[in-house]
Amino acid sequence: MSDSFFHPVSGFELPRFAGVPTFMRLPLVTPDHPRFSEVEVGLVGVPWDSGTTNRPGPRHGPRQLRDASTMIRAQHQATGLRPFEAANCADLGDVGPNPADIQDSMARITDVYDNLHGAGIRPLTAGGDHLTSLPVLRALARGAPLGMVHFDSHTDLFHSYFNGQMYTHGTPFRRAVEEGLLDPKRIIQIGIRGTMYDSEDRDFAKAEGIRIVEIEEYFQRGHADVMQEAREIVGTSATYVSYDIDFVDPAFAPGTGTPEVGGPNSYEALQVCRGLAGLNIVGADLVEVSPPFDQSGNTAYLGASIMFELLCAMLSQTPD
Repeated sequence: MSDSFFHPVSGFELPRFAGVPTFMRLPLVTPDHPRFSEVEVGLVGVPWDSGTTNRPGPRHGPRQLRDASTMIRAQHQATGLRPFEAANCADLGDVGPNPADIQDSMARITDVYDNLHGAGIRPLTAGGDHLTSLPVLRALARGAPLGMVHFDSHTDLFHSYFNGQMYTHGTPFRRAVEEGLLDPKRIIQIGIRGTMYDSEDRDFAKAEGIRIVEIEEYFQRGHADVMQEAREIVGTSATYVSYDIDFVDPAFAPGTGTPEVGGPNSYEALQVCRGLAGLNIVGADLVEVSPPFDQSGNTAYLGASIMFELLCAMLSQTPD
């Protein structure tokens, strides 16, 4: 049972449109806070999109996700899990990026997550573009390579962009495999679709043993069967979960930089998270929410709901 200090403010106590927004209305606990050492799961913003190659805007994602997440309540509707009672959770604030320097920003991100990892805090990250995942993995995979369940419409396995630029939101997991941060035979990528430049990313995946579930296979088999395979691939060892909001069809999540039609709906977006229950999740992220393209706010609210599902998966037991 978690300490009541780490419980979110209830909408019965303070209207959801009032107060300073934090992730899920949790307390803001920065590293200099006297109770920082008691945090078990930390929600972190990484407001940075210097790896973006198309429509910018994910740097504004964490702020919008915080605001949308004030609608999150204390109990999971389907499972009954009350995650804020299962662990001490807190909003740990934002990593301060350097928008003019990709390498410096990545070093800053890794430094923050090194501190969290050393303190025994499991991070749940709100990005930011998908390059955010790479410096996070550099901190979390210091001891041994991790497995990964990756929801996306793109593989993010390209070698480089624009005459040899190695660090974009289309390359993080190529770098992570090359750097020994991820075990390629324990990676599954789900929902991949859209027109292609070429097959270079797929060829790399095949050569390394990365499992790609393209959207046609996903719909043919259904989310339950696909997630059972995901569980078998990553096994019981330490696993990272990375969730790009463009996994979801843009009819339901238009606020993203590189949308791809023909994807899952918002219900399926939540269901795949529930299929993660009981895995050894050492960290997770939700990336690529771009508020400038989210006029209704629905993308941010779906993103906040996915973050709640990821939090519940991180704190759940293996389903029967």
